[in-house]
Amino acid sequence: MEKWDLFDENRQPLNKVHYRGEEIAKGHYHVVVGIWTINSQNKILLTLRHPDKDFYPDCWENTGGCVRAGEASLQGAKRELFEETGIDVTEEEFILFKTERTEDTFSDTYIVRVDRSIEELVMQEGETVAAKWVTLEELDQMVDRGEVGLPIAEKFLALRDELKNYLEKTSIY
Repeated sequence: MEKWDLFDENRQPLNKVHYRGEEIAKGHYHVVVGIWTINSQNKILLTLRHPDKDFYPDCWENTGGCVRAGEASLQGAKRELFEETGIDVTEEEFILFKTERTEDTFSDTYIVRVDRSIEELVMQEGETVAAKWVTLEELDQMVDRGEVGLPIAEKFLALRDELKNYLEKTSIY
């Protein structure tokens, strides 16, 4: 059973763990990570959730998940990226893009620059079944058509302008 470290509202460790599926007490938080993988053409990597997933089956998403007990946020991001796509990069390649506190999480959003063909990726059994590179505009259209899981679509829309600015500033063209 997956367990997570718990933190207070200031992200100070409570020295308690929480088990996935149980209700989190008010004022307790765990850490989740989202990774926006971007290639040198400024395309964004999306993966397709497995059709048997309980939530948002057959929906597109960026890489992400919960940080496990004993892991730091960056370690969780590195692990999630590798588990879901087979992409193995160093922790130094991640850029912390944004952190926010929600009702029961600290959500850390990372960007990592990687050039891989879809054929090189390794989908995680039971989690992901396909992947594709999309432009920001294509992602906008996918969100509009409801093809992106709702929580991911909401997070994307909240940071879309910042992401667009980042892509424009770091464009190699």
